[in-house]
Amino acid sequence: MDYKAIGLKAGIEIHQQLDTREKLFCHCPTVLRDVLDRNGEFFRYLRATESELGEIDRAAEEEMKQVRQFAYYAYDTTCLVENDEEPPAPLNPEAMEICLTLAKMTGATPVPSVHVMRKLVIDGSNTSGFQRTALVALGGSVPAGARIETLCLEEEAAQRVEGDVFSLDRLGIPLVEITTAPDMRTPEQVREVAAYIGMLLRSTGRVKRGLGTIRQDINISIAGGARVEIKGVQELDLIDEVVRREVARQQHLIAIRDELRARGAAIHAVYFDVTGLFAATKSAILKKAPLILALRLIGFAGLVGREIQPGRRLGSEMADYAKKCGVGGIFHTDELPAYGVTAEEVEAVREACHADPGDCVVLVAASRKKAECAAQQVVRRALLALDGVPEETRKMLEEGNTAYMRPLPGAARMYPETDVLPVAVPQAYWDGLFVPELLSSKAERFAAEYGFDDQLSRQLAFSEQCVLFERAVADGIRPMLASRTLLATIRELKRDGVAVERLTDAMILQVLARVEDGGLAKEAVPDVLRAVAGGKDLETAAEEIAPPIAVDDLAVLVRRIVAEREDFVKSRGMGSLGPLMGVVMKEVRGRVDGKVIADLLKREIAAML
Repeated sequence: MDYKAIGLKAGIEIHQQLDTREKLFCHCPTVLRDVLDRNGEFFRYLRATESELGEIDRAAEEEMKQVRQFAYYAYDTTCLVENDEEPPAPLNPEAMEICLTLAKMTGATPVPSVHVMRKLVIDGSNTSGFQRTALVALGGSVPAGARIETLCLEEEAAQRVEGDVFSLDRLGIPLVEITTAPDMRTPEQVREVAAYIGMLLRSTGRVKRGLGTIRQDINISIAGGARVEIKGVQELDLIDEVVRREVARQQHLIAIRDELRARGAAIHAVYFDVTGLFAATKSAILKKAPLILALRLIGFAGLVGREIQPGRRLGSEMADYAKKCGVGGIFHTDELPAYGVTAEEVEAVREACHADPGDCVVLVAASRKKAECAAQQVVRRALLALDGVPEETRKMLEEGNTAYMRPLPGAARMYPETDVLPVAVPQAYWDGLFVPELLSSKAERFAAEYGFDDQLSRQLAFSEQCVLFERAVADGIRPMLASRTLLATIRELKRDGVAVERLTDAMILQVLARVEDGGLAKEAVPDVLRAVAGGKDLETAAEEIAPPIAVDDLAVLVRRIVAEREDFVKSRGMGSLGPLMGVVMKEVRGRVDGKVIADLLKREIAAML
């Protein structure tokens, strides 16, 4: 597909957790906890407030369609700030420094004074009903082909446990938000820009790693469509597929709009109570519903059931809107009879609604309040279908599909935070900020300095073990020994069920230093690390696993092994070295470095020949 020809415009917002000692507006640690460790629980009801202009944000207004009670889990590592029972502390200077460093790395310009704002959020993800955010820098660019519009510093949301239950351990962890201009014109370019910014973030060495620590929101539009924000794309490999599927969705919605207009489609917001028609139904959902409403969509037949993304239809979009009222979904005649609903029941409903063959009838089953709310939402989405593509915030589903979350927020969402003082950015402070080496440049340096191939160099530079590797090399550890231990041995031990998280950096460095001092063979490193992770000290582990062997004793052992295989050695010559190495190594069990054994074997083999 020629994405430039269809007018694709895309931008991204990348949210990355910063690896700071404390949270953004309190002194609690930035550690995640198991919900079983909680030591408190409380509840909140959240409602939107009017902006300074007397307006309520449309996205927040959508969330208020249901009255919801939110529950929050507290811990001994959270405090009254997360509970929204104490004013916030001053903005974390460590987080500010990291954010400004990133601004400098992208060529952005810092604002002279950083002011914290409140961003209205009443979906339960924040106890206060708003998220604190601060604009730190403007402008900048990345080589992958996108301008940077803004860099902001904000607090992470609470982690959803299930339903309306949230955990406060994540709330308040500092986030940097990097927003690009809508400069990308192909799905592949979106992925490339996201990958570069991700590399930029990791280059600081001061961001958290792992699933959920970085999220991409993608803004997408095509000619004739509308701007849609897709939130929560966590997997880099899915970004281009998400863009492709959103482009297809907008194209299908435009085609549906054109067909609806050609048919003279219309929506009359009149609901028919058809509960009695399903008194003897075999549909489990409709049978237990206190009220069933039917809504006639004139000229919509065949289009509500039309696929717009793999496995999703226009009816799926209507159901997403209806779910905001607390219903489980909707039925419509493009997919009926099915789900226990018979053809006779469908015909009876169509007659009750005075539906023509070209019309589609939507059914909503729930309590009266929920059913009427859901019917209104279906009407709203059907009206939007007449216009084409609505501006929306959507969430990512599996494999790259998306579902409606809420309308795009407006200006009424933001208002000043009066509890946090502004923070000045002096020019001298900005000038003195250190710009770290990019990981891509570091990979090139590793290849040049240590003779690593490109694959190993990149793997090492981009790994979480890179800092420890550089520290090991600075301490005199051979680069290949350090890289093999950190990239391969640790991973293999973890795969075998060893609790490698118990191995501190200091422990690993001590084991490697013992190898360099000649007190331990590199072949014994996996077994020694396994023992240390199990709770043994290094001295005990080394003595039990690989007790030292005297040079004279080793020489006698090698001489005996060669003599016992005289015929083999004479027939193979130096080609016998490899097999004999295996025999000796098995005898010494990692107590001697392989190079020492190889040198002794070569000498004995040469003497015999």
